[in-house]
Amino acid sequence: MMLRPSIDTLLDKIPSKYSLVILQAKRAHELESGAEPTQEFKSVKPTLQALEEINSGNVVIHPDPNAKRAAVLARAEAERLAKEEEERKIKEQIAKEKEVEGEKI
Repeated sequence: MMLRPSIDTLLDKIPSKYSLVILQAKRAHELESGAEPTQEFKSVKPTLQALEEINSGNVVIHPDPNAKRAAVLARAEAERLAKEEEERKIKEQIAKEKEVEGEKI
């Protein structure tokens, strides 16, 4: 059984086997978790789909991993704050509705 794309073509795009394996594993996990694919696949398995994306150039190693990590953390923090704000607004709305009900009685 031949691996398509071949390891040689993949190593032309990614500098080391270690980096290739890490990138493939991370992307395969993303695809399994429901991430949006960047192309149509010939393969069924997420690991081979990740290799197809790497081969086509749609998935690459981030040039500055620390900046990417900081951006991911900032995005998660922003989402957390947005949820807290939404919960606060809902609680305020409930309190207002209770006040209005109390005045009607």
